[in-house]
Amino acid sequence: MKNFFKALSVTVLALSLTACGSANNKADTGNAGNTPKGEGTLSFAFLPNTQNNTFQTAMTKTYERLAKEKGVKFTMLDPDYDLNKQMNQMSDAANQGFDAVFVIPVDSAGIRQGLEQLNDKNIPVFNVDTAVIEDDRDLVESVIATDAFMAGKLMGEQMVNDFPNGGEIAILDFPSNESCVQRVAGFMEGLGDNKSKFNIVAQQDGKAALDASLPIAEDIIQAHPDLAAIFAINDPSALGAAAAVEASGKNIGVYSIDASPDGKAAIVDGSLKAVAAQVPIQIAEQSFNAALDLIEGKEIEKEMLLPSHVVTKEMAEETAGEWQ
Repeated sequence: MKNFFKALSVTVLALSLTACGSANNKADTGNAGNTPKGEGTLSFAFLPNTQNNTFQTAMTKTYERLAKEKGVKFTMLDPDYDLNKQMNQMSDAANQGFDAVFVIPVDSAGIRQGLEQLNDKNIPVFNVDTAVIEDDRDLVESVIATDAFMAGKLMGEQMVNDFPNGGEIAILDFPSNESCVQRVAGFMEGLGDNKSKFNIVAQQDGKAALDASLPIAEDIIQAHPDLAAIFAINDPSALGAAAAVEASGKNIGVYSIDASPDGKAAIVDGSLKAVAAQVPIQIAEQSFNAALDLIEGKEIEKEMLLPSHVVTKEMAEETAGEWQ
């Protein structure tokens, strides 16, 4: 376990160094920016919330692969969790006349103006991974994401199985992200009739990040010596909690949602007790194909929620180093 966290700390440092130079990060499989498209050539753009996470980079690589296979020009613009930067990038994308744009909002409730600019240019928007708020759904063609509520529910049900008598638990959430709100709601639903047996002693914003979640988890563990388990809304947050648990020397179960390469390593290592899967590769594939269908005049679903599943140790070992 210690070796895993030692290796993880090196990875986190590398990511943080990479992030320092990622403000204007752009990936392109053909012409990008204001370069005119060739006649008949489609051009797609991906506007994620960050590239400082293997989930989003897995999506980018999938879009790049599909664009190359289909002869579509592809551009990625990285705001690095900066809402103002994402709004500027959405404005740029509107002016560049892409045939479709895939967006992960930095703030689910904060990008309406950018969506309106894209709509004004008749550019179809596919809202991927993290849904915008209900009031903005009319501005996107489709929402394509892992079923966040289902993923959270699976973890609630798993916790009940592991702790049938209940106990003190903590939640590390991320309330500015609609997908993470749904994960927590699903988790609470998953506790079901046993909900009264669990005492939620703390629920705090771990910002979906290891470095933010670790000290929060340390404080929670110190304040609540009988803590039985922690539910975190994603693997980076859960890995911060797991590091705090290891440092405390206590036996506290950590539950997560993602099944990232690092998360799978922690399942195998025993640092995470249970993880429900997110499916970034499938999200990218579904949204890319939906964009092609829409352009060809076909009807597409307004919402496509892809099922989650609990990742066992055996599954983690078989798919080590990979997303799904």
